[in-house]
Amino acid sequence: MPDHAPAPGADDPLDLHGVVPPTVTAFHDDETVDFERTAEHARFVVDRGVDGVFPLGTNGEFPLLTGGERQRVVEAVVDEVGGEVPVIAGVGAPSTRQTVAHAEHAEEAGVDGVVVVTPYYYPLDDEATVAHYERVAAAVDLPVYVYHIPSKTGNSLSLDVLDDLSAIDNLAGIKDSSKDVPWLGQAIDDHPELTFVAGSDSLLVPGLDLGCTGMVSAVANAFPELVVDLYEAYDEGNTEHARNLQSTVYDVRTALKQGPYMAGVKTALQLRGFDAGPLRSPLRTMDDDQREALEVRLDELGLLETIDLHRNE
Repeated sequence: MPDHAPAPGADDPLDLHGVVPPTVTAFHDDETVDFERTAEHARFVVDRGVDGVFPLGTNGEFPLLTGGERQRVVEAVVDEVGGEVPVIAGVGAPSTRQTVAHAEHAEEAGVDGVVVVTPYYYPLDDEATVAHYERVAAAVDLPVYVYHIPSKTGNSLSLDVLDDLSAIDNLAGIKDSSKDVPWLGQAIDDHPELTFVAGSDSLLVPGLDLGCTGMVSAVANAFPELVVDLYEAYDEGNTEHARNLQSTVYDVRTALKQGPYMAGVKTALQLRGFDAGPLRSPLRTMDDDQREALEVRLDELGLLETIDLHRNE
């Protein structure tokens, strides 16, 4: 359990805390899924000290995968790191029926919890939102974490809806990527029984200050050591060092965003010697100039000096 960092909510049987990267889905050059390399990325971050893994989040490109591909990603990650750290798999889909099917398969595959993004494309009223989560939660005997990212789904959660969701027996927490700090602060204050994790690298230390128990960090996909050091410094009570590392994370985050959407993480991994392949179309990779600029900036930050891919062996 954490020392100085906020403690998980009492309703969270996993006691989720610390650094939980939204691991990448690796592809071959023809954009078919490389399941072995996908599992190896989970191993890459676990060997560098993270506290859990979250396959099939936004960085896992889950909306671009078929149902069968999603199932095999979950199986590959569980087979590789299950039992070492919590595996919380993304199971969200536009329909409740699809989401339930993904959740049931994830439970059969051996995950420790499921992450359910708010349904996307169609706008939802409050009653439909609550009914969706009630049905998904009832379908599995696992802790359920709500993934709140209204910028991508078009559906935001009001504090009143969160009150209703908190009454669901196995609802354990919220991954908040809204970047709405007042909403997050009040949600944490209203629901100490739930675990909250920050879903943006812009809010790692600020999220901990608000009461988040940890972070789902895209930067940690490429530089897990940096984000693990940040969390550990905070948990040890060395908040000054944690804030200095947050400043570095801001610099890394800015560098990763200088190119096509989400291309920065996989390019940074390649620069470290871990090739997770391209993104799946219509997403695209960085061009040569963007890649070179990223390499220069990451080298300036001192993050490309160590690329030992077998750190704990």
